[in-house]
Amino acid sequence: MVCLIALNLYTFDRAYPEIFTLDSGCCAAHILAKDFSAYYVGAWRLIHDTSNVYTQGAVSDGGPTIYPKPESFKYLPSFLLFILPLLSLSYQNALVAFDGIQLLMLPLMAYMVYRLVRAKGAAVTIIVAAVVLLQPSPAPHLGLSISYYWQWGEGQAKVLETFLLLLSFYLGAKEKPFLSGAAFGMAAFDPRFALISIPLFLVYNRKKLPRASTGAISVALASNFALLLTGVGSGFVAMTIDSGITTPIYYYSLIPLLTVVSLTILNAKDIAGLVHRSPSLTIADNSGAAA
Repeated sequence: MVCLIALNLYTFDRAYPEIFTLDSGCCAAHILAKDFSAYYVGAWRLIHDTSNVYTQGAVSDGGPTIYPKPESFKYLPSFLLFILPLLSLSYQNALVAFDGIQLLMLPLMAYMVYRLVRAKGAAVTIIVAAVVLLQPSPAPHLGLSISYYWQWGEGQAKVLETFLLLLSFYLGAKEKPFLSGAAFGMAAFDPRFALISIPLFLVYNRKKLPRASTGAISVALASNFALLLTGVGSGFVAMTIDSGITTPIYYYSLIPLLTVVSLTILNAKDIAGLVHRSPSLTIADNSGAAA
């Protein structure tokens, strides 16, 4: 685990200059602002210009000036709760701080992976840890991982997403269902990864599923209260229809995606078992656990 994190730190070191470079990013044919610009401007607009949280590009509202224009915000507004404290910093410093905070999550992710997978054996634990913490790729000029290079270089949020999902699974395995649900509710800021993680959420919380579900739903609803504000809910729907559902899986998206896929494979038998269980049995099990 320590070696994998060290190799990721090397990748961060290689990606650090990219943070300050204005270029086309990983996959475009024209100059783009960093992905973090969408988060920073979105958080500013949530406070000062709520109706334009999901408006594409620059708006003449006195907000942060980011060249050539800020990227479009595509998450649920709950995500902006993580970014609001960073508005006390300049855009560039906030991006570096966001990367730094996510770097600090790596040891915690390593611990949770170990606790979730150790029963499968040392070899499997190492393989899953490598998938979660490094995703080694044959691109030495991009450090040791294409996915993590662009995660750090763009100020992306995929480590935070992965951390919240792992935290939900870990807390479920520790039989803390409400907290597990709360973490899952916050991880739902990117609905794509929450949806594919539902089978794992059910497996890790199968003993106390009603309480876990209550935590997930209540936290997801409470943290997305901004959808009720003028222009936010309609803006989210319009963004989802116009561009959200067509957003491709970029390199950094592989961080949570492959994490969920690897854990799903390891828990395939338990997931299949849940599918074949009757609702009455599930209720009975949960009643017994509560007693």
